[in-house]
Parts: sequence; C-alpha cells; structure tokens
Amino acid sequence: MKKAILLPLFLSFSIFVLLAQSHNHLLVLDNYTIPVNQKGALIGKIISPSGGTVSLEKDPSGLFEVDKEGNLKLKKKKQLKGESPISYEVVLKSGSESKSFELVKDDFLHNKVIAHRGAWRNMDYSHNSMSSLKQAVELGCEGSELDVWMSSDDVVVLSHDPSIGGKVVEETTAKELSETPLKNGDFVPTLEEYINYIKTQNKTKLVVEIKGTNKGKAIADSVVQLVHRLKAQAWVDYISFGMQYLVRVKELDPAAKVLYLGSDKTLEELKAAGMDGVDFHYSLFQKDKGLAGKAKSMGLLTNAWTVNDEAVMKEMLGFDIDFITTDEPELLFKLIKE
Repeated sequence: MKKAILLPLFLSFSIFVLLAQSHNHLLVLDNYTIPVNQKGALIGKIISPSGGTVSLEKDPSGLFEVDKEGNLKLKKKKQLKGESPISYEVVLKSGSESKSFELVKDDFLHNKVIAHRGAWRNMDYSHNSMSSLKQAVELGCEGSELDVWMSSDDVVVLSHDPSIGGKVVEETTAKELSETPLKNGDFVPTLEEYINYIKTQNKTKLVVEIKGTNKGKAIADSVVQLVHRLKAQAWVDYISFGMQYLVRVKELDPAAKVLYLGSDKTLEELKAAGMDGVDFHYSLFQKDKGLAGKAKSMGLLTNAWTVNDEAVMKEMLGFDIDFITTDEPELLFKLIKE
C-alpha cells in the first residue's frame, strides 16, 4: 500500500519538474565551449524558450553559423588553434529577443580536483576569498567550489556560514560586507568579482554552492541571472543541499549543470528531477561501493566531498569518481600523478 501511494506522488513531482523546465526559461545553449583543431566543430544546441527559429544576428569574428537543426557551430572551413583567443562573442535572435553569448576555447582541465572554498589551507588564506580562488587557478584545479548568500540589498556574496566577521550576511549590505576584512588583505567578495576573475582564463571553472537562505528561490534567480548577464555560462556549474534551488536553476536554464549535495533522495529520484549528478559525502561511496558505477550508468556525474585524508583520496580515485572536492588539492594532485 505504501509503494502504491508513493509512486503516483513521485511521478507527479517528476512531471511537475519536467513541465516547469520546459516553460519560461532563458535563451540558452547546451554547450558554450569550442573544440580546438576541429574544422566546422559543433558547439551546442540552441534552446529557445519559444521553440521558434533562432538566427545568428552578430558574429564579429566571422567564425560561426547556425545550421538547419538549430545548432551553433564553426563554419565548415573554420577552426580554433592553440594560439587562438580565449573567447568569442555572438548574438543570437529568437523572435523579438536578441541575446549576447560568450563562447570559450575549450582548454578546460579535467583532473578531478575541486578546491573546496578555493585553495586556502597550505597558504593560510581565508575560505572563499579572492586569494584562495587565484591559488586554485594557479594550482591548475579543474574547479574551485564556493558558497553564496544574498546580502540585505540582494547582492550575491561569498560566505560559507550565515554570518561572517560578526555580521549576519542577509542582514548586512554588500558595501558593509565588502569592507569586512579577511586574511591576506582580502575582503568578503561578491560573486560578480569571482566571475570577472575566472573569465580571465579558460582552465578552471567555478562550482557555485547555493546556500540555505531566508530569501527563498530569489537567490537562485539572482545567481543565474548574474551568470547570464556576465556571459559566464561556460565557467559555472551549480550545487546545493536545497533541491528547490537546483530545480529553479533548471527552470531558468535547462542546460545548466547541477549536482545535488543531499543524501535524502535516490539516484532515480535525482535523475527524474533533472539533476546532472550527485555530489555526495565520501562516506556514501564507501558504504555502497557500487554507487558511483550505478550513477554513471544512469548518466549522472559523481563528486565526493570533502576528502582530505590520503587513504580516502586513493579509495575515491579507485572508484573513478568524476570529481573530488578537497581542502588539500596539492595532496590530491600528488596522488593522481603517482
């Protein structure tokens, strides 16, 4: 009887999520990176909220075209080379809407290493600081994880906890937070500052954790709108313990990559809800040694957090997990090289 009751509820939730994702989303691509040394390379499918025809309105580089299937691609004889610029602007038009996108030469790293709140421990930097982000990039991490909240005046700022420097983030203005000192001459940064920096390179991505907040889904809206305004889609993935935030991200941007941090849902539920992957505490992979393989067989990405012990790192590497979040990226790099 219990299963008979739960199944319709689960299906209803799944249908709701899928319907929500199909309406009122932004004009997006399902990929923003350009392969190197491939003439006429496919970049991504254009996903229009109206479902109508999309045209290429502006292309200063003269490299791109939209094919009959609605794919953005390099022209037949065009290709990027190692010395080509990092990024390229195009403007796409769907109905009466024109939107600018930034396409990025694909030199992004794939080494599994995600620096937890940046690379801070060995350098004695503050978590979620500009210094810790720059160090993660300097080390060559695949990604740098960060935590975001909204200030009292609705600016997305970085902090792991609800309070920082004796100030409650959601009750403090962004200006006041920007004057809150951290180590190494840093101050509490905004997500916009982080994005502006990460876009100066095309090796390391940002993994944005949306924290629990009294502002409801507004934080998900603010984060996604900021990413799109700064044309940073190629650099940003999303994670959260709040399923509602990730569902909202997908409503706005169906092509965004989102991974769920919680442990209260099955792989089947997460797949049905449109999640792209699981971001589990490493102990879950230890308890169920087939978990990573099962997730991958379902097309879900896998990440283990927060792995700081050498033996556990080796164990996670043995499971061939896609990403490992750690406070010790230097150690993880050492083990990977060995």
